[in-house]
Amino acid sequence: MKIVIKKHLNFSRFLLPVLLILTFAFAGFAQEMQSSGAPQEEKKASLQDQIALVSEFDINGMKVIVKRRPNMSTVAGGLFVRGGSRNLSPQTAGIESLTLESATEGTKKYPREALRRATASTGGSIGAGSNNDFSVLSIASTRKDFDKMWEVFTDAALNPTFLPDDVERARARILTGLREQETNSDNFLNILQDRVIYANHPYANDVNGTLTTIAAFKPADLKAYHKKMMETSRLLLVVVGDIDANELKKKVEATLGKLPRGTYKEEAYPALDFSKPTVDITERALPTNYIKGVFNAPSLSNPDYYAMRVAIAVLQSRVYSEVRLKRQLSYAPNAELDSNGANTANIYVTTEDANQSVDVMLGEVENMRTQLINDKAVSGIAGHFLTLYYMDQETNAAQARELGKYELIGGGWRNAFTFLDKVKEVTPEQVRTVSQKYMKNIRFIVIGDPAAVNKEVFLRKFGE
Repeated sequence: MKIVIKKHLNFSRFLLPVLLILTFAFAGFAQEMQSSGAPQEEKKASLQDQIALVSEFDINGMKVIVKRRPNMSTVAGGLFVRGGSRNLSPQTAGIESLTLESATEGTKKYPREALRRATASTGGSIGAGSNNDFSVLSIASTRKDFDKMWEVFTDAALNPTFLPDDVERARARILTGLREQETNSDNFLNILQDRVIYANHPYANDVNGTLTTIAAFKPADLKAYHKKMMETSRLLLVVVGDIDANELKKKVEATLGKLPRGTYKEEAYPALDFSKPTVDITERALPTNYIKGVFNAPSLSNPDYYAMRVAIAVLQSRVYSEVRLKRQLSYAPNAELDSNGANTANIYVTTEDANQSVDVMLGEVENMRTQLINDKAVSGIAGHFLTLYYMDQETNAAQARELGKYELIGGGWRNAFTFLDKVKEVTPEQVRTVSQKYMKNIRFIVIGDPAAVNKEVFLRKFGE
């Protein structure tokens, strides 16, 4: 089964709010056959023990990361393509996503039907996905069938055929998703947010593409882009499971390691513009107003990230309590922190009373900026993250995703193992400091009734 998380699909806010992370794409098993002992053993392992399970090596300019999880019955991994939106232009938006999606449809050795038989017979899968910072071609397999699935996976990476029918199937899936985006108000709110917040930024090049760009790409365009993309300097391979690193190294040398090295170098992201508060309103006849207020946030590699995670978790709890529980102004008010290379956080609400809801939420932002939370609140948040972290890391696919993300945008894969320790070190003073530093000049995007919005409420300025 293929799981592709597109950047505008976010249904979590309709559930009881919990802090959610990770908006990049990854494909793999929907359910992995896990040994019940392995996760418990990992919880007891020290930081150095966890790091010792990881091997890294370079093959012709491509970094390879392998984490061995003894006694696991599955293997999962991803071939990450660096760059994300930075690889695109307004004219080529979506080409990387369509190229990888099409590559999973048929290859030189495994035409479509043969590929389907191979994955069905092994219970494995290959998939593709993209986000603002990188793309991934993924593999999931039982350990006993890994050799067969590796052959399918590497042929998809190296020798996709881009037959017209295969391309059209991938194109149809993407176009269907794009057409449906604006029919859902929350997805449309995110689209509008990107247009406002990412103006004149590489993220403005939508990795999912547009109806116009996706419809225009021809198989020849995908072949040319694939050739450019498949250079070892652009790639990162991460594999997690009960697999020997030396065994995998030989497999990589015989396949992906033969790709040309290339000269790819990532450029740093420019800063997003949060120089002043703004309000952008799109009129729609809806029962409620959909509102998101976006503000600057530290990236995963920034030391401020951990205090900001705690701050947003506290803010999330407070806006939920004040807006929903005490005043019944909204079903699911929320606050979230993203995990992009150029990062943002936001407050969100859908409500009939836009002005009162936003005024209450901004009041809680002001409290975060001016008041100290108590030590018990910090320790409680750390315990909350502890539970979520281990739940999220149960599968090999999740661990491969995490290692890849930290290696690409989080300052290196070792930081994937230090998250909990760094959250535990956060102090109330640090929470207030990051709130003052980042929770200001909030840029609001609204869908609904313009007459319901008092801009003076939305454009509240906070003392520096």
